[in-house]
Amino acid sequence: MFAIVQTGDPILRKKAKEVPEKEIKGSKIVAILERMKKALDLEEDGVAIAAPQIGVSLRIFLVSERTFDLPEDVSERRKQKKDRSKKYGHLVFINPVITKTSKEKALLEEGCLSVRYKYGKIERATKSTVTAFDEHGKKFTRGASGLMAQIFQHETDHLNGVLFTDKATNVQDIPPKESIKDV
Repeated sequence: MFAIVQTGDPILRKKAKEVPEKEIKGSKIVAILERMKKALDLEEDGVAIAAPQIGVSLRIFLVSERTFDLPEDVSERRKQKKDRSKKYGHLVFINPVITKTSKEKALLEEGCLSVRYKYGKIERATKSTVTAFDEHGKKFTRGASGLMAQIFQHETDHLNGVLFTDKATNVQDIPPKESIKDV
């Protein structure tokens, strides 16, 4: 079982520790990444996950490549069922640092696997750039806009002990039977 840690668990409020560079390719980190991938892949509506969400206080997050097939609007994403036949890869970010954000901001709808079925509006930069290490220990920089920029900011917040509900307005509870409608 790969349960996602839920709000109220103290690990979600801790600032996660950096992974020492020499440990990035080690068996401990490989095992953590596998747990994260499996936990995320089991979630119908998940697009990304941070290590604290599986109970590990390390500065790691990953993004499902499924993200590239999804609409930008979260209400449209909630209507889509996950295609279980398609296997997606994962983008791995170890010790990520947001190095740049755009001055332009947007009020975006957001949810979280650790704050189940709550959705609210949050102001995020429309573009962001992250520098991190991949699972092979290679340092890289990746810029993004739209949904990916939003994910970078959301997951970095997780690594700093911040939940989206700390910043969001108009937070509503939208359980699955209401969020995924038959089309």
